[in-house]
Amino acid sequence: MTSETKTVGHWIGGRAVEGASGAYGPVTDPATGEVTTRVALASAEEVDAAVAAAKAAYATWGTSSLAARTSVLFAYRALLDARRDDLARLITAEHGKVHADALGEVARGLEIVELACGITTQLKGELSTQVSNRVDVAAIRQPLGVVAGITPFNFPAMVPMWMFPLAIACGNTFVLKPSEKDPSAALLLAELAAEAGLPEGVLNVVNGDRVAVERLLEHPDVAAVSFVGSTPIARHIHATASAHGKRVQALGGAKNHMLVLPDADLDAAADAAVSAAYGSAGERCMAVSAVVAVGDTGDALVAKIRDRAEKIKIGPGSDPTSEMGPLITAEHRDRVASYVRGAAAQGAEVVLDGTGFTVEAEGYEKGHWIGLSLLDKVSPDADAYRDEIFGPVLCVLRAETYEEGIALINASPWGNGTAVFTRDGGAARRFQLEVQAGMVGVNVPIPVPVGYHSFGGWKDSLFGDHHIYGNDGVHFYTRGKVVTTRWPDPEDGGVDLGFPSHK
Repeated sequence: MTSETKTVGHWIGGRAVEGASGAYGPVTDPATGEVTTRVALASAEEVDAAVAAAKAAYATWGTSSLAARTSVLFAYRALLDARRDDLARLITAEHGKVHADALGEVARGLEIVELACGITTQLKGELSTQVSNRVDVAAIRQPLGVVAGITPFNFPAMVPMWMFPLAIACGNTFVLKPSEKDPSAALLLAELAAEAGLPEGVLNVVNGDRVAVERLLEHPDVAAVSFVGSTPIARHIHATASAHGKRVQALGGAKNHMLVLPDADLDAAADAAVSAAYGSAGERCMAVSAVVAVGDTGDALVAKIRDRAEKIKIGPGSDPTSEMGPLITAEHRDRVASYVRGAAAQGAEVVLDGTGFTVEAEGYEKGHWIGLSLLDKVSPDADAYRDEIFGPVLCVLRAETYEEGIALINASPWGNGTAVFTRDGGAARRFQLEVQAGMVGVNVPIPVPVGYHSFGGWKDSLFGDHHIYGNDGVHFYTRGKVVTTRWPDPEDGGVDLGFPSHK
C-alpha cells in the first residue's frame, strides 16, 4: 500500500462510518496490480448496527406512501444518470473492465431503478366486490421488513441496483454487502440515494468478508436474503438462510452454451461468440463459454472465431481503445490459465493460447493480464468444459445432430442462459421449448431480459423460487395478504355455527 491508499468503510444510518473492527482487506487496481484502497471488514457487531438502523427506518418507511417512495426514486434516477460516468470510472479502477463496458453496466442497473419508479402499478392489488351478501375480498401486497443483498465482484453497480431499488420501492429497508474486491461503487450508490432524499437507515452498506455474510444469514431481524455469485456459495446461502427462516433467492454459476446449427449465418454466429465469450474478460455469469457446433459447421466457425479474437485489443480499462481489460486478481488469472495449459492433455485442440499475454507499457507490467483462449474439439469430460472458468476461455464442442447438441446442453448441471443460432424458425421454436435453461436467446448470444421481465436460471444456477427483478423481484420483496370485509346492516345478527359460505 502507498501513502495515497484510500480507505472505504461502511454506510450505516445515512452516513459514512469508518470500520471499527480494525480488520481491512486490500483492493487492487487489476491493470497495475497495485493496491489502491483498503476496505473495512465488518464485524458481527457492525452488521448488527446496520440491521438495527434498517429496522428503525422500517417503522416509518414501511408505512410511507407510494408517492413518497417514488418521488425519491425519480430523484435518485436523475442523480445516477448525471453521475454514471463517475460510477463507471470507479468500476474500471477496481474491477478492470473497460470504461464502455462499465457504462453499459450502469445503464442496465438504471433500468431497474426506472422499473422501481413505476412500482405503483406493481403494488395496486386486486378487489372482488359482492363475493357474498355485502362481502368484499381484497388482495394486497406488503413489504417484508429488513432485507439483505450480497453481491458479486463482476457487476459492482448493476447487481446491487437489481436488488435494493425494488426492495425499497416495495417499502422494505435494505442492508447491502457488496464484494470486498471492488466496494467503492456501492458506497457511491448509497451516497447518491441519500442525496436524492432517501431517509436515514433505509439503505445501508456493510463491507466485509464471510463474517459479515454469516451474520446476515442468521440475523433474526433480516427477513430475506438475495444473492448472486458462484454455485457453491449460492447453495450455502440458500441452505443457511432458509434454515434461519428467511426467504431466499440465490443465483449461482453458469456454463452458458451457444448451439450453432448448420443453416446459421456463421459470420453472425462468430461475431456473437467472440462478443459474448470475451466481453468483460469472460467475467460474466451470462458469458458464452461453450459453443456447440452441429454438423459440418465446426471448422469454418472456429476459423472465423479465431480471426476475430486475434484482433481484440487488450489493455487498461481507462484506455478508450481497449476492448478487454485484466482479470480481477492475480490468483484468478492463474486459475484461468491453468485450464488452458491443461487442455491439450485432455484432448482439446488449443487454437489460441492467451496465457502468455502481458501489457508491457510502463506501470502495467504487474497487471492481472491474460489473453483470449480458444479451445476446439473439447470433450464433455474435460475440466475446461466441466468447470465454470469465469475468464476469457471459449470451448468449442462438436455434435453431429441437433438432438445430440441439445442433449449435451441439457446434461449440464447449470441452466442459466443459452442461445441458438439458426435461420429455421421451427428449429428455434423447438429449441426454446426443449432446452433446460431459464433464459434463452434466438440469434441473441447474451439473453439478459429487460427490466420488466425477470432474470434467473434453472438447476444449479438458481436456488430458491424467485428470479431477480421484474415481477418475480416484486413478489420476492413482498408478501400477499387477503382481506375479507363485511359491513352488516343493523338488522343483521345472531349466532351461526355453520361453515362460512359465499352465498
